[in-house]
Formats: sequence, C-alpha cells, structure tokens
Amino acid sequence: MSKVSVTGSKRVIDDVIEATYEHHSLHVTDYDERYEGFEPGESLDGAEAVNERLVTVRSLESILDVEGDEIEVGGALDDAALEAELADVRERVNALNDEHDELRAEIRDRQEEIDRMEPFAELGIELDLLGGYESLEVVVGEAKPDAVEAALTDADGIDAFDVFAGGNVVAIFARPAADADEGVLQDSLVGVDIALLEVPDAEASPTEYVAELERERDDLRSDLTAVDAELASVKEEAAGFLLRAEEQLTIEAQKKEAPLSFATTENAFIAEGWVPTETYADFEAAIDETVGDHAEVEELERASFTPDGDHHTEAVGGDGSASGAAAASTAGADAADADDVEREAATDGGHATHGSDDPPVVQNNGSAAGPFELLVQGFGRPKYSEFDPTLLVFLTFPFMFGLMIGDIGYGVLYAGIGWFLYANYDGAFREMGAVAIWAGLFTVLFGIYYGIDLFGYHAYPLLGIDSWPVAKGLSPADLDWALSWLVVSVVFGLIHLNAGYVLSFVSNLQQHDLKHAIYESASWLLLLNGAWLWIFSQHVPGPKPDFLFESVSVLTLGAVTFSGFPVAVGIAGLVAAGLGVVLLAIGEPAELAEVLSPVVNVISYARLMAVLLAKGGMALAVNLLAFGAYIDNGGSGSFHFIFSAERLAEVQAQPDSYELVFAGMTTAFDPASIGAVGVVALLGGVVVAIIGHIVVLLLGITAAGIQGIRLEYVEFFGKFYEGGGDTYLPFGYERQYTAEDN
Repeated sequence: MSKVSVTGSKRVIDDVIEATYEHHSLHVTDYDERYEGFEPGESLDGAEAVNERLVTVRSLESILDVEGDEIEVGGALDDAALEAELADVRERVNALNDEHDELRAEIRDRQEEIDRMEPFAELGIELDLLGGYESLEVVVGEAKPDAVEAALTDADGIDAFDVFAGGNVVAIFARPAADADEGVLQDSLVGVDIALLEVPDAEASPTEYVAELERERDDLRSDLTAVDAELASVKEEAAGFLLRAEEQLTIEAQKKEAPLSFATTENAFIAEGWVPTETYADFEAAIDETVGDHAEVEELERASFTPDGDHHTEAVGGDGSASGAAAASTAGADAADADDVEREAATDGGHATHGSDDPPVVQNNGSAAGPFELLVQGFGRPKYSEFDPTLLVFLTFPFMFGLMIGDIGYGVLYAGIGWFLYANYDGAFREMGAVAIWAGLFTVLFGIYYGIDLFGYHAYPLLGIDSWPVAKGLSPADLDWALSWLVVSVVFGLIHLNAGYVLSFVSNLQQHDLKHAIYESASWLLLLNGAWLWIFSQHVPGPKPDFLFESVSVLTLGAVTFSGFPVAVGIAGLVAAGLGVVLLAIGEPAELAEVLSPVVNVISYARLMAVLLAKGGMALAVNLLAFGAYIDNGGSGSFHFIFSAERLAEVQAQPDSYELVFAGMTTAFDPASIGAVGVVALLGGVVVAIIGHIVVLLLGITAAGIQGIRLEYVEFFGKFYEGGGDTYLPFGYERQYTAEDN
C-alpha cells in the first residue's frame, strides 16, 4: 500500500472529490488537527438537505419494508424529479401509514373492551342489575364460588347474601346489617382470592354488547387489510424509485461530507489516505486529468511494517521535493492568502503526514477459505504487517471439529444447517453457513472412520461387516483407543504450535534480523520440541505412562510398534530445551516466567479427546435409554443396542455371555402381543431418542465449536498473531440500482 496526499485549491475541491470517488481506490485518513494553521474541513454546501432527503427515503423504505432483491438498474434522477416524486410518495405513504396506525389503535381498543366485557357475558346477568341498589351491595369478580360463600357465611355485618356464577366469574349480592359500614361486602372478601371487575356502563346486554364490539372489530380489520393492500401497491410502484434515490443520495452525501476528513485552510485543502501501490499511477492520472495543475498528488511512502508495529518509509521519488507545505502553497496560489499555508515538515525533509496510521488491510483467501475470515476477524483483522492465518484456520478448524464429534448423522445435520444459512442469507450468516458445511463434512468423514457412526450407533454391521478396527474408546474392550486419542490430540497440538512458532520465526527474520528471530521465536521452538522429545523418549521412563508409546501400535492397527525415542534422543531433547531457555534469558528475560508454557499449551489440546469421549458418551447414553444396550464377552467387550423385546430376552437368557446395561424403553413393545404399555414405551423411547440427539447436536456446536475456536485463538494465534488491522474501505460506492453516469 502507498500513502498519498492530494493537495489543492478549494476552488477545485468538488472536482477532486468527484474524481477520487469515481476512481474508488483511496482509503481516506481522517485529519487529527495536529498541525498549526490547518483544521478539519466542513461539509460542502447542500449536505444538510441531502441528508434530510436520505433520512426520508430510508424511513419510507422501512415503512414499506423495501428490500430490493429484484429491482433492476435504472437511470440517474435529476434533483427536481427526485424531489417531486419523493414528496408524492412521502405524502401517500404517510397518509396510509397514519390510517394504518389509527386502525390498529381502534382494533386494540375494541379488543380490550371485548376482553373486559366477556366475563359479564359469561355471567349472564344484565348490566343494569349489577348496581344501583340502596339496600344491597354488589361485587363482581373472578373467584371460586365456594370460597366466596365460605367467607361470607362467617362474616360479620352481612345479614344475607347470594352468589351467582358463570364460568370463572361470580356476582355477589349482599344486604349489610343495619349498623354495618359502607363497603362491608368488599371488606368481608379480603381473605378470598378474588380479582374484582368494574361493571361497564352499557345499555345493551353483555352478550349483545360483546357481539357488537366483535362486529366493529372485524370491520376495522377489513379496513386495515385494505390499507395494507394499498401500502403493498405503493411499495410495488415506488420500491425501484426509493432504492435508486437512496443510492443516489448516499453517494451525494458521501461526496459532500468528504471534506470532514481533510486538512484545510481558508484557500487550500490536503487529503491523505492509502491506495494499492499498483493503482497509484492511475489515481494520479485521474486527478491530473480532472483539475490539471490546480491539485498535486504525491506518493508519501510505501510502508514496510514489522510485526511489532514499527515501520519505515521506502524511498519514493528520490529528490525529496514536493513537501506538503510547498504543495499546499502551490495549489493555493489560485486563491488569495494562499502563501500563509504552512505544514510541519517531515523529519526526512518530505511531506508531513496527518498521522502515523497503519495501512488498511484487504483479505482475499479465495472461495473455499474465504468464509473462515469470519473466525479470524472474531479475534481481530490481521494488521498490514501480519501473516493472515485464515488459510491455516481453514485447514485446522474443520479437522478439529470433525475429530471431536465424528458422527455421520450429526455431520449431515451440521452441513444441512450450514447449507440453509449459506443459501438463504448474506454476510456473516452466509460465511457462518460455509464454515458449518466444512465442519459437517469433516464430521461425516470422522464418523465413517470411527465405525460408520450414525447418531451414536455403529452401522457397519448393516453393511455386512463383522468388525471395525477403529473405535472412539467408549466400550470396555476399546479403552486403549481412548488413550490413543489423547496421544493424537497431543501430537496434533505439537504440529499446530510448531506452525505458529515457525510463522513467528519467519516474520521476525524477514522484518528484523536473524538475531531477533532466534531470541524471540527459535528459543520457543527449541523449548517446545526439546521438551516433548524427552517426554516421548526412554530417558527416565519411570513416570511416563505406557500408553504414550503403545498408542502408536493401536493407531496403526499393529503395523508399527514404538517403545519411545532412544535415551540419546531424550537427552538431546533436554539439551535443546535448555538451549531454548538460555536464548530466552538473553533475548527476552521477562518471558522466563512462561518457560513451561510449551508443555502446558500442548496438553491443552487434550480437550479434543475429552470432547470426543463426552459427545460420544452422550449419544451412547441417549441410545441406551431409548433402545437398551448390553456388553458382550461377559461385560468386557463392546456395547451393542438391543432394539427389540425378542433380543432383550436372548440377552437376559445368557448372563454368562452378556452383561445387560439397561433394558431400554422401546424393548417393552412386543409386536406379538401389542399392549398399551408397550405402545407408550415405544413412543416414549422414540421421543427420548429424538430429543436426546437434538440436545447432543446443540451441545456439539457449543462444545466442539467453542473448544476449537479457543485452541485457534489462545494456543495458536498467541504464538504469532496480534490482529487489530483496519479494513480497506476505498472512497466510493458499489452501485446496485443506478447507472454510472449519475
């Protein structure tokens, strides 16, 4: 990327903005008021009016729910035509929208009145009979009649009462005693669970009144439907105009507000930003063709950055001429007092820039790895100086996810969910869908590898295969596989972290020198590999578990045996680790406190095995509850699901050969003697299986997804990646609805 400045007279600022906008390559840098004599620019004339119209257009689009998926490109709109049509659409839409809101409010009022009257309609007593007595007190409310009668029977101050009930509503008529206070009836009901109702003031009977309200409500709903139809008609007519108007006004607003990022004086302006170096010549030519000598374009620097954020300026031009102050003065010569323009000189005699901003970043990882930029950006967009790890995340995250879940059924569902997101949404949801598709495909692949696992069920017998050599390690006979997956997780962690440290070494070597690369990266590489060479060696074998070495034979199905690296290799590993500590002490002594992190970070990858066993165990438990399971070889073999009452009887008849783990719910159903209990058990088992596997599916997303991302962010990125770069946002607009001649 090249940092450039455009310096010119304010007389041509409109033309320069237009040319820059059309070229669509300059990432504008905001001026931060650091130089005496310069101040941020002001919006061009008419910006306020443009923004007001833009707000109006977007408000109308929101009311009409305009999306524009099928709107064709149209021609430019002149200001008079745009203003006239916008006023017409605004008037029609606002009138219909106001009517829409009024109708909704009236419908809501009618519904509230209906809700208030319905209890009285259930009660079945005319409203004029529920009040107006001199010798009686009347209360209406929602309560249980028995509770009301019990309370009033024992109440003092009540000579007589009667309770009428209809649905959940009661009407209580009571004659107070001669010496009772007013309101004695309500006081007597204090201990009763009753919701008092206010008697409406209406002449008609409750039933008739409710019916009339419902008719009015239905008429209002018909009117509302008609208004919605008119709004839909207006949307069909005006959607194209509104989208074109929004795009045109957005472009105009951006142009008029562009000077807010410029450094300006009374007569001149300086705009700075970044352009791809290969486009600089075309950008300079575009400005020169538009305004000639009234503006000058200068390439300030071609930035070369180091991973720690330092940068230097690659020589540009060679003669050191055309400083910012001189260029501003030259351009300002077309206006009065332009000679007063000054700008702080750069230390190398060149242009003094707005600030020390880093170049913006463009990520371009192709169609396959591209969606994984979403995961990288969740940590932070790469800086201009950094290696973009998107490709490595693409190669490792789906692998880790598939390893942890490893089930064909779940994998197909994950891929299906991903396809739905990918096909129906844009932006982040579409990218998330692509990530889910890749994760689902790897889950399917590992599901096949683990024994054609289908929702926790080994389906290889259905293909006529008697046995499968690979297992997750959930059965008593397969415990060696569980420990082997722990070793696989550790070895994967070693490879993953080595890649991170190698990237750190290469970056330091390219941007600094060999010394920095050795002290800051090679030291950790020596520590990492030296320590784990010793762990996998026969030097001091006592504390090292046997499965570290035996797992190689398990994983290779006996084709390769491994008893550990020779003692000499282990000693060499210790020497390498010690050398790493020495280099670290010389180059980065503050990091000696983290000297054990290479060992700890690798062990952190054991979560791959943990999630694999946890999710496999959950799927096994769901199937066990629903379909029943037993272990063959008297309890020392593998899990097998029962499914049927007939098979359950066979298992129970051979206790020496089979250990019954759980009989299962569906096995209570016997087709030979169908009974109610068996049918209920069958349905219950199916429900348990469906809900259980949905839970496992969702927990797989949170467990495997989060743990995989954590390993990428914490263990892997922490070795070479910082993030925090800025997105490359060139000044301009990608048109969708208006022609380029606008």
